[in-house]
Amino acid sequence: MGELFSEFPVWSAFFMTIKVCLLAGVIAFALGTLVAIFRLSPMPVLRSMGALYVNVIRNTPLTLLVAFSQMGLASTLGWHLNRADLYSDNFRWGAVALGVYTAAFVCEAIRSGVNSVHVGQAEAARSLGLGFRQTLGEIILPQAFRSAIVPLGSTLIAMIKNSTVVSIIGVAEIAYLQADAMEQRPDLMYWILAVVALGFVILTLPLGLATTHFGKRLAVKR
Repeated sequence: MGELFSEFPVWSAFFMTIKVCLLAGVIAFALGTLVAIFRLSPMPVLRSMGALYVNVIRNTPLTLLVAFSQMGLASTLGWHLNRADLYSDNFRWGAVALGVYTAAFVCEAIRSGVNSVHVGQAEAARSLGLGFRQTLGEIILPQAFRSAIVPLGSTLIAMIKNSTVVSIIGVAEIAYLQADAMEQRPDLMYWILAVVALGFVILTLPLGLATTHFGKRLAVKR
């Protein structure tokens, strides 16, 4: 097993996976919250835009989004802006595609949390003269996040496992290392698979335990 760590950049691949997941997670949470607000808006145009985003992105394979982000957007923007670095910045384009994809699921997790808040909360806020923005931002969303913490945790765990897809555009994360190492050293195949599996357990298990813990602590007593 020592040969694996000495011959291949295992730690570098592990930290690249963490970097991709952190950037994608920030994008997914910010964009998913915005789309959820759109879907809850009293304005039909915004609701339609939110629904269109979720239905299109959720039903598009992640591999296509990742390929399109690097081969379509990166090439087009790089050509228009005359910036060669945009062509080759696979790490950021992969993270953006993963974040955009995960945002659709974050939106639905938040929306399910909003739906779990009793309608009387919104009615009480409106009776006090609060508008849509104040009702949603100060009354509904804080309670919705408390109810949505477990599905949000499950969504982020799925995102970490989905991060392997960015290897198709050359991002040197864990799955990329796995394919490269197994091609060069098939005799270490079982060790390679074990290390990759252990890497994902190390990344996802604490998140799963944390969401379960906070989900129980913040659950509304009924």
